[in-house]
Amino acid sequence: MTLEAIRNRLPSEETAQEFYGRWAGLYDLIARYTPGVPRLRARAAAACRLEAGDTVVEMGCGTGANLPYLREQVGPEGTVIGLDFTGPVIERAREATSEYDNVYVLQADATRPPLAFEDADAILATFVVGMLEEPAAAVEAWCEAVGPGGHVVLANAARSEEWYAPPINAIFKTVVVLSTPPTTKLRYENDPDLRLDAKIDSAHARLRARSAAIADESHVFGVVRLTGGRVR
Repeated sequence: MTLEAIRNRLPSEETAQEFYGRWAGLYDLIARYTPGVPRLRARAAAACRLEAGDTVVEMGCGTGANLPYLREQVGPEGTVIGLDFTGPVIERAREATSEYDNVYVLQADATRPPLAFEDADAILATFVVGMLEEPAAAVEAWCEAVGPGGHVVLANAARSEEWYAPPINAIFKTVVVLSTPPTTKLRYENDPDLRLDAKIDSAHARLRARSAAIADESHVFGVVRLTGGRVR
């Protein structure tokens, strides 16, 4: 399976683009300054197992919060490529990485990027697969892209499974509802947090199934799940 063969897209793509574009500034603040999140981003970059001179692609790079961490891993001789589908978000990512001549930010669908990634050593996707219609298929394509020995790393927010989870999950559900376009809906046929959990579970399970070496971690009160795998 190739990346071009993946047919899943966000529902109501134009609405989603407008939504995330409108809130790009707020997401940038959350992405960079929420307590514990910078450490998580550093950990995700390290889980890619990159070396100097490697090439890494971030699917759904958002405002570029991960890109400096990835650039630190590959050094000035490596290559960092960030993809996202929202214009205002992309502009912030480009501004944030303008000092680097080996970091490239492109506007593209992470499930159908316009580039061939045969030379990519790793793919990182943070807080992305929950927005996809077929997250497991996207992860499968990313594994195919890096090939045997390459690394794929996922970090996503889902309901906590810790003993103190009930109040954490209540807050989490509110955040999910408010960050799911359109935000004007008060009632859903299926709870958004449960749908998100199912997507996260399927994506991480597919990565584990495709990997020979696996690292599984939880962060931020058990809400954030980090899975890194060396593809078989």
